[in-house]
Amino acid sequence: MLISVYIPFLVTAALAVLAPPVAHRLPPRPAALALACAALVTAAGWAGSLALLAFTGVAQIPQVAEEGRWSVSALRSQDPVYAVVAAVSTLVLAACVVSFGVAAVRQGRHLLRARRECADLPGHTELAVLDDDVPLAFALPGSPGRIVVSRGMLRRLGDAEREALLAHERAHLRGRHHVFQSVWRLTSALNPLLRPVAVAGNFVLERWADEEAAERVGDRTVVAHAVGRAALASAGASRPAALAATGGVVPQRVRALLAPPPARRSLPLLAGGLLLAVCCASLANAASDSDRMLDSAQWALCRAHANTTTAAAAAPTDHDDAPGHGPDGCRAAPDRPEHGELHF
Repeated sequence: MLISVYIPFLVTAALAVLAPPVAHRLPPRPAALALACAALVTAAGWAGSLALLAFTGVAQIPQVAEEGRWSVSALRSQDPVYAVVAAVSTLVLAACVVSFGVAAVRQGRHLLRARRECADLPGHTELAVLDDDVPLAFALPGSPGRIVVSRGMLRRLGDAEREALLAHERAHLRGRHHVFQSVWRLTSALNPLLRPVAVAGNFVLERWADEEAAERVGDRTVVAHAVGRAALASAGASRPAALAATGGVVPQRVRALLAPPPARRSLPLLAGGLLLAVCCASLANAASDSDRMLDSAQWALCRAHANTTTAAAAAPTDHDDAPGHGPDGCRAAPDRPEHGELHF
């Protein structure tokens, strides 16, 4: 546990630094899937490691030890975590849980508001055209989702560019990109180190929709022009919370569309998968070590009780505890411990 409990922190920091630039060079769809998986695993590893470190301090509180039936002195003698580390981990974990709760409430409200807006839009088709001169174009998730475009935006685009714009927004709905956004917002709230991953993920979603629109239209240049003109037209009038063709870093998206499609690369994905596997294995090892320490502390308490009992209480009588248990409900120790150790 001394080393393995800290490995998820290192893996999270490595992915936060390396994942965004690598994701920009990968095909957007697998990049988005990889970033979502990395965010979920590293957020769980981050919270798990903090919980294990915090528990080493909480477990040494006499009242907690009494409920858990383990020896505080035995646990303290085996615990390699400094008290200050356990205390800081407890505070950080509490702050992260509160941040996660606030983000979950906000995200839930955002999705509910989007569904209400979908229901209030005129018409019942996928496309809703607003009679508004302000240039707007975005997708609202729902059941089903809706594409919202203002007449002001349509007047600023040619026929082919309109088709590209609608194909982009349709790709957002078809790919359920709002689910990816929710994953990144919640995981970055739980683990602040994942905020660069969330930013990169939002950019990758826009690139994903761009590539699908280019396949649908059959001309990458037309999509690049549509993205650029829509961004210029809606400057200051876009909705950052919505899935929109004007989202992300538009100049980078236009350059990517004017270049050939990104090549498939498996090595970065394999390397990322290996890091996530190391994160999971180290957390499992740390949890196993923590469990063994608690078992050892429980046996120490059982032995202490056994040493203080009277000879009459140790002899089998009609009023003894159930077979296989010692005083205070402790489990019976193995019959033949080897080399003076207890084996569990």
